[in-house]
Amino acid sequence: MLNRTLSLYKTSFTGLSPQTWTLSLILLVNRSGTMVVPFLTLYLTTKEMGCTLSQAGTVMGLFGLGSVVGAFIGGKLSDRIGFHKVQLLSLLLGGVMFIILGQVKAYELICVTTFFLSMVNEAFRPANSSAIAYYSTAENRTRSYSLNRLAVNLGWAVGASLGGIIASYNYELLFWVDGMTNIAAATLLFYTFKSPRLKNNEVKEEVEVPTEESAYKDKTYLWYIILVMLFGLCFFQLFTTVPKYFRDGLFLSEKYIGFLMAVNGLLIVILEMVLIYLLEGKRNISFYMAIGTLICALSFLCLLSPGPAAIISLLMILVITIGEIIAMPFMNTYWTKRSKPHNRGQYAALFTMAWGVAQTFGPYLVALVIDHKGYNLAFIIVAFVFCVCSLGFAKLK
Repeated sequence: MLNRTLSLYKTSFTGLSPQTWTLSLILLVNRSGTMVVPFLTLYLTTKEMGCTLSQAGTVMGLFGLGSVVGAFIGGKLSDRIGFHKVQLLSLLLGGVMFIILGQVKAYELICVTTFFLSMVNEAFRPANSSAIAYYSTAENRTRSYSLNRLAVNLGWAVGASLGGIIASYNYELLFWVDGMTNIAAATLLFYTFKSPRLKNNEVKEEVEVPTEESAYKDKTYLWYIILVMLFGLCFFQLFTTVPKYFRDGLFLSEKYIGFLMAVNGLLIVILEMVLIYLLEGKRNISFYMAIGTLICALSFLCLLSPGPAAIISLLMILVITIGEIIAMPFMNTYWTKRSKPHNRGQYAALFTMAWGVAQTFGPYLVALVIDHKGYNLAFIIVAFVFCVCSLGFAKLK
Protein backbone atom coordinates (compact mmCIF):
# COMPACT_ATOMS: atom_id res chain seq x y z
CA MET A 1 0.00 0.00 0.00
CA LEU A 2 2.82 2.37 0.92
CA ASN A 3 4.69 1.59 -2.30
CA ARG A 4 1.57 2.23 -4.38
CA THR A 5 1.03 5.57 -2.67
CA LEU A 6 4.63 6.63 -3.21
CA SER A 7 4.46 5.52 -6.84
CA LEU A 8 1.28 7.53 -7.34
CA TYR A 9 2.92 10.62 -5.87
CA LYS A 10 5.96 10.17 -8.08
CA THR A 11 3.88 9.72 -11.23
CA SER A 12 1.74 12.76 -10.52
CA PHE A 13 4.85 14.97 -10.51
CA THR A 14 6.53 13.58 -13.65
CA GLY A 15 6.43 15.07 -17.13
CA LEU A 16 6.50 18.75 -16.10
CA SER A 17 9.02 21.09 -17.72
CA PRO A 18 12.10 22.37 -15.82
CA GLN A 19 10.84 25.92 -16.31
CA THR A 20 7.56 25.03 -14.61
CA TRP A 21 9.49 23.72 -11.61
CA THR A 22 11.63 26.87 -11.50
CA LEU A 23 8.58 29.14 -11.66
CA SER A 24 7.08 27.20 -8.78
CA LEU A 25 10.30 27.58 -6.76
CA ILE A 26 10.18 31.33 -7.32
CA LEU A 27 6.57 31.40 -6.14
CA LEU A 28 7.51 29.32 -3.09
CA VAL A 29 10.11 31.89 -2.08
CA ASN A 30 7.68 34.74 -2.66
CA ARG A 31 4.70 33.19 -0.88
CA SER A 32 6.69 32.02 2.13
CA GLY A 33 6.48 35.63 3.20
CA THR A 34 2.74 35.97 2.62
CA MET A 35 1.77 37.48 5.94
CA VAL A 36 0.19 40.87 5.29
CA VAL A 37 -3.03 39.91 3.47
CA PRO A 38 -4.30 37.20 5.87
CA PHE A 39 -3.62 39.43 8.88
CA LEU A 40 -4.37 42.86 7.40
CA THR A 41 -7.95 42.96 8.71
CA LEU A 42 -6.75 41.95 12.19
CA TYR A 43 -3.93 44.52 12.03
CA LEU A 44 -6.23 47.36 11.05
CA THR A 45 -8.77 46.55 13.78
CA THR A 46 -6.24 46.48 16.62
CA LYS A 47 -6.49 49.15 19.32
CA GLU A 48 -3.31 50.76 18.02
CA MET A 49 -4.70 51.26 14.49
CA GLY A 50 -8.29 51.85 15.64
CA CYS A 51 -10.12 50.95 12.43
CA THR A 52 -13.65 49.54 12.42
CA LEU A 53 -14.50 46.36 10.55
CA SER A 54 -16.16 48.44 7.82
CA GLN A 55 -13.03 50.58 7.45
CA ALA A 56 -10.88 47.47 7.26
CA GLY A 57 -13.31 46.11 4.66
CA THR A 58 -12.82 49.31 2.67
CA VAL A 59 -9.04 48.86 2.73
CA MET A 60 -9.41 45.25 1.57
CA GLY A 61 -11.80 46.50 -1.09
CA LEU A 62 -9.18 48.96 -2.32
CA PHE A 63 -6.70 46.10 -2.36
CA GLY A 64 -9.09 44.27 -4.64
CA LEU A 65 -9.67 47.35 -6.82
CA GLY A 66 -5.93 47.77 -7.22
CA SER A 67 -5.66 44.13 -8.25
CA VAL A 68 -8.26 44.69 -11.00
CA VAL A 69 -6.28 47.60 -12.43
CA GLY A 70 -3.00 45.72 -11.99
CA ALA A 71 -4.34 42.61 -13.69
CA PHE A 72 -5.51 44.63 -16.70
CA ILE A 73 -2.15 46.38 -16.98
CA GLY A 74 -0.23 43.14 -16.39
CA GLY A 75 -2.19 41.32 -19.11
CA LYS A 76 -1.66 44.12 -21.62
CA LEU A 77 2.04 44.37 -20.86
CA SER A 78 2.48 40.59 -21.00
CA ASP A 79 1.23 40.52 -24.59
CA ARG A 80 3.37 43.54 -25.52
CA ILE A 81 6.71 43.32 -23.67
CA GLY A 82 6.59 39.70 -22.45
CA PHE A 83 5.60 37.95 -19.25
CA HIS A 84 9.19 37.73 -17.98
CA LYS A 85 9.70 41.49 -17.64
CA VAL A 86 6.28 42.01 -16.09
CA GLN A 87 6.92 39.35 -13.43
CA LEU A 88 10.31 40.81 -12.57
CA LEU A 89 9.12 44.41 -12.21
CA SER A 90 6.02 43.41 -10.27
CA LEU A 91 7.94 41.36 -7.70
CA LEU A 92 10.60 44.01 -7.17
CA LEU A 93 8.30 47.02 -6.89
CA GLY A 94 5.73 45.05 -4.89
CA GLY A 95 8.36 44.21 -2.30
CA VAL A 96 9.22 47.88 -1.84
CA MET A 97 5.54 48.81 -1.53
CA PHE A 98 4.90 46.21 1.20
CA ILE A 99 7.65 47.75 3.32
CA ILE A 100 6.27 51.25 2.74
CA LEU A 101 2.73 50.18 3.74
CA GLY A 102 4.01 48.95 7.10
CA GLN A 103 5.34 52.43 7.89
CA VAL A 104 2.10 54.29 7.04
CA LYS A 105 -0.24 54.98 9.99
CA ALA A 106 -2.81 57.51 8.72
CA TYR A 107 -5.96 55.76 7.49
CA GLU A 108 -6.22 57.80 4.26
CA LEU A 109 -2.59 57.06 3.37
CA ILE A 110 -3.11 53.38 4.15
CA CYS A 111 -5.98 53.34 1.64
CA VAL A 112 -3.89 55.00 -1.09
CA THR A 113 -0.79 52.90 -0.45
CA THR A 114 -2.80 49.67 -0.37
CA PHE A 115 -4.34 50.47 -3.75
CA PHE A 116 -0.99 51.09 -5.45
CA LEU A 117 0.63 48.12 -3.70
CA SER A 118 -2.09 45.82 -4.98
CA MET A 119 -1.93 47.30 -8.48
CA VAL A 120 1.79 46.63 -8.73
CA ASN A 121 1.66 43.27 -6.99
CA GLU A 122 -1.27 41.83 -8.95
CA ALA A 123 0.25 42.67 -12.33
CA PHE A 124 2.36 39.58 -11.59
CA ARG A 125 -0.55 37.14 -11.81
CA PRO A 126 -1.54 37.30 -15.51
CA ALA A 127 2.13 37.37 -16.46
CA ASN A 128 2.83 34.32 -14.31
CA SER A 129 -0.23 32.49 -15.64
CA SER A 130 0.92 33.19 -19.21
CA ALA A 131 4.37 31.88 -18.35
CA ILE A 132 3.00 28.62 -16.99
CA ALA A 133 0.86 28.14 -20.09
CA TYR A 134 3.92 28.85 -22.27
CA TYR A 135 6.14 26.32 -20.51
CA SER A 136 3.51 23.54 -20.31
CA THR A 137 1.63 21.33 -22.77
CA ALA A 138 -2.09 20.67 -23.17
CA GLU A 139 -1.58 17.25 -21.56
CA ASN A 140 0.06 18.47 -18.36
CA ARG A 141 -1.33 22.00 -18.09
CA THR A 142 -3.71 21.38 -15.18
CA ARG A 143 -0.93 19.65 -13.24
CA SER A 144 1.44 22.51 -14.09
CA TYR A 145 -1.01 24.96 -12.56
CA SER A 146 -1.47 22.58 -9.62
CA LEU A 147 2.29 22.54 -9.04
CA ASN A 148 2.14 26.32 -9.12
CA ARG A 149 -0.67 26.27 -6.55
CA LEU A 150 1.28 23.76 -4.48
CA ALA A 151 4.17 26.21 -4.27
CA VAL A 152 1.79 29.06 -3.42
CA ASN A 153 0.07 27.09 -0.69
CA LEU A 154 3.24 25.61 0.78
CA GLY A 155 4.53 29.15 1.01
CA TRP A 156 1.14 30.19 2.40
CA ALA A 157 1.39 27.51 5.09
CA VAL A 158 4.83 28.74 6.11
CA GLY A 159 3.87 32.41 5.90
CA ALA A 160 0.56 32.06 7.75
CA SER A 161 1.97 29.98 10.58
CA LEU A 162 4.98 32.27 11.06
CA GLY A 163 2.72 35.28 10.53
CA GLY A 164 0.52 34.20 13.41
CA ILE A 165 3.54 34.04 15.69
CA ILE A 166 4.97 37.35 14.47
CA ALA A 167 1.57 39.09 14.69
CA SER A 168 1.25 38.11 18.34
CA TYR A 169 4.41 40.14 19.01
CA ASN A 170 4.65 42.85 16.36
CA TYR A 171 2.38 43.36 13.34
CA GLU A 172 4.82 45.71 11.58
CA LEU A 173 7.36 42.92 11.08
CA LEU A 174 4.85 41.20 8.78
CA PHE A 175 5.31 43.96 6.19
CA TRP A 176 9.10 43.68 6.24
CA VAL A 177 9.10 39.91 5.78
CA ASP A 178 6.51 40.07 2.99
CA GLY A 179 8.47 42.78 1.21
CA MET A 180 11.85 41.06 1.45
CA THR A 181 10.53 37.74 0.12
CA ASN A 182 9.12 39.59 -2.90
CA ILE A 183 12.54 41.07 -3.57
CA ALA A 184 14.21 37.68 -3.05
CA ALA A 185 11.83 36.09 -5.58
CA ALA A 186 12.61 38.87 -8.08
CA THR A 187 16.32 38.20 -7.64
CA LEU A 188 15.84 34.46 -8.23
CA LEU A 189 13.76 35.14 -11.35
CA PHE A 190 16.40 37.52 -12.70
CA TYR A 191 19.20 34.96 -12.40
CA THR A 192 17.31 31.85 -13.56
CA PHE A 193 15.23 33.06 -16.54
CA LYS A 194 15.88 34.87 -19.78
CA SER A 195 13.02 36.61 -21.54
CA PRO A 196 11.74 34.18 -24.22
CA ARG A 197 10.83 35.23 -27.72
CA LEU A 198 7.41 33.83 -28.42
CA LYS A 199 6.73 32.57 -31.93
CA ASN A 200 3.24 31.93 -33.20
CA ASN A 201 4.02 28.33 -34.12
CA GLU A 202 5.74 27.38 -30.87
CA VAL A 203 2.60 26.19 -29.11
CA LYS A 204 0.28 23.83 -30.94
CA GLU A 205 -2.84 22.91 -29.08
CA GLU A 206 -6.58 22.68 -29.47
CA VAL A 207 -8.50 25.85 -28.78
CA GLU A 208 -12.23 26.30 -28.34
CA VAL A 209 -12.58 29.76 -29.97
CA PRO A 210 -11.26 31.22 -33.25
CA THR A 211 -7.70 32.51 -32.88
CA GLU A 212 -8.67 35.98 -34.09
CA GLU A 213 -11.37 36.44 -31.45
CA SER A 214 -10.65 38.77 -28.53
CA ALA A 215 -11.19 37.59 -24.97
CA TYR A 216 -13.40 40.64 -24.47
CA LYS A 217 -15.76 39.41 -27.24
CA ASP A 218 -15.91 35.77 -26.11
CA LYS A 219 -19.42 35.70 -24.62
CA THR A 220 -19.10 32.25 -23.08
CA TYR A 221 -15.85 33.27 -21.43
CA LEU A 222 -17.36 36.49 -20.12
CA TRP A 223 -20.16 34.46 -18.49
CA TYR A 224 -17.49 32.23 -16.99
CA ILE A 225 -15.67 35.32 -15.66
CA ILE A 226 -18.85 36.43 -13.86
CA LEU A 227 -19.07 33.03 -12.17
CA VAL A 228 -15.41 33.19 -11.14
CA MET A 229 -16.01 36.68 -9.75
CA LEU A 230 -18.94 35.46 -7.63
CA PHE A 231 -16.91 32.46 -6.48
CA GLY A 232 -14.05 34.74 -5.50
CA LEU A 233 -16.39 37.13 -3.68
CA CYS A 234 -17.31 34.25 -1.38
CA PHE A 235 -13.92 32.55 -1.22
CA PHE A 236 -12.02 35.69 -0.15
CA GLN A 237 -14.03 35.72 3.08
CA LEU A 238 -11.59 33.01 4.17
CA PHE A 239 -8.90 35.71 4.44
CA THR A 240 -10.96 38.66 5.67
CA THR A 241 -14.15 38.15 7.70
CA VAL A 242 -13.49 34.52 8.68
CA PRO A 243 -10.23 35.23 10.60
CA LYS A 244 -11.98 38.07 12.43
CA TYR A 245 -14.89 35.74 13.26
CA PHE A 246 -12.40 33.18 14.56
CA ARG A 247 -10.88 35.81 16.85
CA ASP A 248 -13.91 37.85 17.94
CA GLY A 249 -16.74 35.33 17.52
CA LEU A 250 -15.04 32.07 18.49
CA PHE A 251 -12.36 33.73 20.70
CA LEU A 252 -9.45 31.92 19.09
CA SER A 253 -5.89 33.22 19.42
CA GLU A 254 -3.81 34.66 16.56
CA LYS A 255 -1.48 31.65 16.86
CA TYR A 256 -4.34 29.19 16.38
CA ILE A 257 -5.73 31.25 13.49
CA GLY A 258 -2.30 31.09 11.88
CA PHE A 259 -2.30 27.33 12.43
CA LEU A 260 -5.69 27.04 10.67
CA MET A 261 -4.43 29.03 7.68
CA ALA A 262 -1.37 26.78 7.58
CA VAL A 263 -3.58 23.67 7.57
CA ASN A 264 -5.29 25.01 4.45
CA GLY A 265 -1.95 25.34 2.66
CA LEU A 266 -0.50 22.04 3.86
CA LEU A 267 -3.53 20.04 2.77
CA ILE A 268 -3.25 21.50 -0.71
CA VAL A 269 0.44 20.59 -0.78
CA ILE A 270 -0.25 17.00 0.30
CA LEU A 271 -3.38 16.23 -1.72
CA GLU A 272 -3.80 18.43 -4.78
CA MET A 273 -1.22 17.09 -7.25
CA VAL A 274 -2.26 13.47 -6.70
CA LEU A 275 -5.96 14.26 -6.79
CA ILE A 276 -5.64 16.30 -10.00
CA TYR A 277 -3.60 13.50 -11.57
CA LEU A 278 -6.41 11.06 -10.77
CA LEU A 279 -9.21 13.40 -11.92
CA GLU A 280 -7.72 15.08 -14.99
CA GLY A 281 -9.39 13.91 -18.20
CA LYS A 282 -11.94 11.69 -16.44
CA ARG A 283 -14.86 14.15 -16.50
CA ASN A 284 -15.73 17.49 -18.05
CA ILE A 285 -13.94 20.46 -16.46
CA SER A 286 -17.26 22.09 -15.55
CA PHE A 287 -18.21 19.07 -13.43
CA TYR A 288 -15.20 19.47 -11.14
CA MET A 289 -15.68 23.23 -10.84
CA ALA A 290 -19.35 22.71 -9.87
CA ILE A 291 -18.66 19.98 -7.28
CA GLY A 292 -15.76 21.85 -5.70
CA THR A 293 -17.85 25.03 -5.43
CA LEU A 294 -20.69 23.15 -3.77
CA ILE A 295 -18.29 21.76 -1.17
CA CYS A 296 -17.09 25.32 -0.48
CA ALA A 297 -20.71 26.26 0.25
CA LEU A 298 -20.92 23.49 2.84
CA SER A 299 -17.81 24.82 4.59
CA PHE A 300 -19.55 28.08 5.55
CA LEU A 301 -22.57 26.18 6.83
CA CYS A 302 -20.15 24.34 9.12
CA LEU A 303 -19.58 27.63 10.95
CA LEU A 304 -23.25 27.61 11.97
CA SER A 305 -22.89 24.24 13.69
CA PRO A 306 -22.74 23.94 17.50
CA GLY A 307 -19.63 22.58 19.15
CA PRO A 308 -16.17 23.52 20.46
CA ALA A 309 -14.77 26.55 18.64
CA ALA A 310 -11.44 24.89 17.86
CA ILE A 311 -13.16 21.89 16.24
CA ILE A 312 -15.76 23.91 14.30
CA SER A 313 -13.11 26.23 12.86
CA LEU A 314 -10.86 23.30 11.91
CA LEU A 315 -13.77 21.48 10.24
CA MET A 316 -14.58 24.58 8.20
CA ILE A 317 -10.98 24.85 7.00
CA LEU A 318 -10.85 21.14 6.08
CA VAL A 319 -14.06 21.29 4.04
CA ILE A 320 -13.28 24.51 2.15
CA THR A 321 -9.81 23.21 1.35
CA ILE A 322 -11.24 20.07 -0.29
CA GLY A 323 -13.61 22.24 -2.33
CA GLU A 324 -10.78 24.55 -3.34
CA ILE A 325 -8.58 21.63 -4.41
CA ILE A 326 -11.29 20.19 -6.67
CA ALA A 327 -12.51 23.45 -8.24
CA MET A 328 -9.69 25.94 -8.63
CA PRO A 329 -7.05 24.07 -10.70
CA PHE A 330 -9.66 23.39 -13.38
CA MET A 331 -10.63 27.07 -13.39
CA ASN A 332 -7.14 27.80 -14.71
CA THR A 333 -7.38 25.03 -17.28
CA TYR A 334 -10.66 26.45 -18.61
CA TRP A 335 -9.26 29.84 -19.61
CA THR A 336 -6.07 28.42 -21.13
CA LYS A 337 -8.13 26.12 -23.37
CA ARG A 338 -9.90 29.17 -24.80
CA SER A 339 -6.75 31.18 -25.53
CA LYS A 340 -3.79 31.21 -27.90
CA PRO A 341 -0.26 32.52 -27.33
CA HIS A 342 -0.93 35.90 -28.99
CA ASN A 343 -4.00 36.71 -26.84
CA ARG A 344 -3.21 34.74 -23.70
CA GLY A 345 -2.49 37.90 -21.75
CA GLN A 346 -6.07 39.10 -22.39
CA TYR A 347 -7.60 35.87 -21.09
CA ALA A 348 -5.25 35.77 -18.11
CA ALA A 349 -5.98 39.43 -17.36
CA LEU A 350 -9.77 38.91 -17.34
CA PHE A 351 -9.39 35.85 -15.13
CA THR A 352 -7.22 37.78 -12.68
CA MET A 353 -9.50 40.82 -12.83
CA ALA A 354 -12.44 38.63 -11.80
CA TRP A 355 -10.62 37.79 -8.57
CA GLY A 356 -9.72 41.44 -8.13
CA VAL A 357 -13.33 42.60 -8.47
CA ALA A 358 -14.32 39.93 -5.96
CA GLN A 359 -11.67 41.13 -3.55
CA THR A 360 -12.81 44.71 -4.06
CA PHE A 361 -16.48 44.21 -3.22
CA GLY A 362 -16.55 40.95 -1.27
CA PRO A 363 -14.99 42.05 2.04
CA TYR A 364 -16.88 45.34 2.08
CA LEU A 365 -20.32 43.90 1.25
CA VAL A 366 -20.05 41.03 3.71
CA ALA A 367 -18.70 43.38 6.39
CA LEU A 368 -21.82 45.53 5.95
CA VAL A 369 -24.05 42.48 6.44
CA ILE A 370 -22.12 41.50 9.55
CA ASP A 371 -22.30 45.01 11.01
CA HIS A 372 -26.09 45.13 10.61
CA LYS A 373 -27.27 41.51 10.81
CA GLY A 374 -24.41 39.48 12.28
CA TYR A 375 -22.15 36.68 11.13
CA ASN A 376 -24.79 33.94 10.81
CA LEU A 377 -26.79 35.66 8.07
CA ALA A 378 -23.58 36.64 6.28
CA PHE A 379 -22.39 33.02 6.18
CA ILE A 380 -25.79 31.82 4.93
CA ILE A 381 -25.66 34.36 2.08
CA VAL A 382 -22.11 33.30 1.19
CA ALA A 383 -23.17 29.63 1.07
CA PHE A 384 -26.16 30.51 -1.14
CA VAL A 385 -23.98 32.43 -3.64
CA PHE A 386 -21.58 29.49 -3.76
CA CYS A 387 -24.54 27.24 -4.66
CA VAL A 388 -25.57 29.61 -7.46
CA CYS A 389 -22.00 29.53 -8.81
CA SER A 390 -22.00 25.73 -8.66
CA LEU A 391 -25.12 25.61 -10.82
CA GLY A 392 -23.59 28.09 -13.25
CA PHE A 393 -20.37 26.09 -13.60
CA ALA A 394 -22.40 22.92 -14.20
CA LYS A 395 -24.14 24.62 -17.13
CA LEU A 396 -20.83 25.47 -18.87
CA LYS A 397 -19.85 23.22 -21.74
